[in-house]
Amino acid sequence: MTNRLPARVASPRTMKTLLSCLTLLTLALTARAADRPNFLFIIFDDMSWNTAGAYGCEWVKTPNIDRVAREGIRFQHAFTSNPKCSPCRASILTGRNSWQLEELSVHNSIFPKKWAVFPDLLEASGYSVGLTGKGWGPGDHEGQGWTRNPAGPSFDKHNAKPRASGIATTDYARNFQDFLEQRPDKSTPFSFWMGFKEPHRAYELHSGVRLGKDLATITVPPYFPDIRAVRSDLADYAIEVEHADEHIGRALDLLEKSGELENTLIIITSDHGMPFPFVKGQIKEDGFRLPFVARWGKGIANPGRVVEDFVNVRDVAPTFLELAGVEKHPQITGRSLVPLLKSEKAGYIEDRKVMLAGKERHDMGRPHAWGYPVRAIRTPEFLYVHNYHPERWPACNPETNFGNCDDSPTKEVIKLMGGHYFDLSFNFRPADELYRLTDDPTGVRNLANDPAFADIMADLKERMLTMLKEEGDPRALGNGAIFDTYDYTKSSAKDYHAWLATQDEIISAEAERRSQEKKTNPKRPQRNPAP
Repeated sequence: MTNRLPARVASPRTMKTLLSCLTLLTLALTARAADRPNFLFIIFDDMSWNTAGAYGCEWVKTPNIDRVAREGIRFQHAFTSNPKCSPCRASILTGRNSWQLEELSVHNSIFPKKWAVFPDLLEASGYSVGLTGKGWGPGDHEGQGWTRNPAGPSFDKHNAKPRASGIATTDYARNFQDFLEQRPDKSTPFSFWMGFKEPHRAYELHSGVRLGKDLATITVPPYFPDIRAVRSDLADYAIEVEHADEHIGRALDLLEKSGELENTLIIITSDHGMPFPFVKGQIKEDGFRLPFVARWGKGIANPGRVVEDFVNVRDVAPTFLELAGVEKHPQITGRSLVPLLKSEKAGYIEDRKVMLAGKERHDMGRPHAWGYPVRAIRTPEFLYVHNYHPERWPACNPETNFGNCDDSPTKEVIKLMGGHYFDLSFNFRPADELYRLTDDPTGVRNLANDPAFADIMADLKERMLTMLKEEGDPRALGNGAIFDTYDYTKSSAKDYHAWLATQDEIISAEAERRSQEKKTNPKRPQRNPAP
């Protein structure tokens, strides 16, 4: 027979103490959940920084972006390290600069599962996460072990008929409502990615005019010819931005009605500039500079401020994690924006006055799948750009129709006109470019060959290379060829080899046609008349 110790029964006093401790722990956990803000990350697809009312634009109407800026913060100098869809979105999700992301530095890449992304980190800490519209892409994540888009689980059930045929049918705001309603516990904090597909092309031609845009009110940038077709193209762009802005307003209304607006940090930005020549995919001021506004009623001090500090979209991940009480992941190289959000100051707060940018291969419109590697450094006064292969076409080859530039009326206008505007957008570029943005804000006058700026350019180049080497950039460390080994996962008509195959068929068919024509219509050679 086994001897058993008598059961110990807790005294009433001990039980009372245990219950008190459990109650305090429950209250603490509940308070922590209540203190942690929600996150609504809103990203446009191809919106230029200076085409919102908050940034002084009058011909694109964005009352809801303007409201967020007015009730929060407008960041005057926000950037992406790589102005193309999938590289920029990878940078946002991982908190790293593009050249630190191996395959993810190129467009249409794979997304290896080894990279941590902030939605997963937040979800592991108790957040409810979701996505509507465009998350990370284009590229391949399914084949890398992901069971959902790296930006989160999809909420895309609802569609609505848009005002123009070029606009996506996705009802972003209604899908956000679905996400909010499906949460089993409304006290659970959330992080939601609202990814507009606007103002990505293609557009309904003349939809801007049809919907009331006055072409005379549109401001044409100095890198475009000011003619009707360009103004109309910009008007078509404007109504796509305005469509997305309406969904922002509906999302704000949903949060207000649910009582969650004041404890939700809302960030609105884009992945790069508008889908026009000289801008999208190019290391130009309007290519890698972004709109960036934030609102958080409970957390932003002195709302209505304009912050001049240079920030990058890779700073979003460490910001969300810090506010959620999640330890910063060791892969993250971005800097949290929390000090800027909670400061009462405007202007420069932390003296962030330098930004790096760059690109590798975007589209496949060159022989051997070559990219167009570039690195740049931006300061308050200057933009210095180094093109590593100036012998290559910057927007892909002419025979592939400059494939790193979306097709558009503006593109065709510039190709037809040639000259100055063609040189800016499509022609070969020198190895070094230097722009004094304080008096050339769009960067169209290259000062690299001006002896008066030689020392400034040398200093900027040295500073840029030092910073890139510190970040482990293979290009700066002499191993840039590795970027051209990363696969482009999607077949494309822009592919140089696809063009070659097409030419094979065209030339062969034409040769055979001519051969048959000579057989059916033989002509005797005519002798030259006698002198």
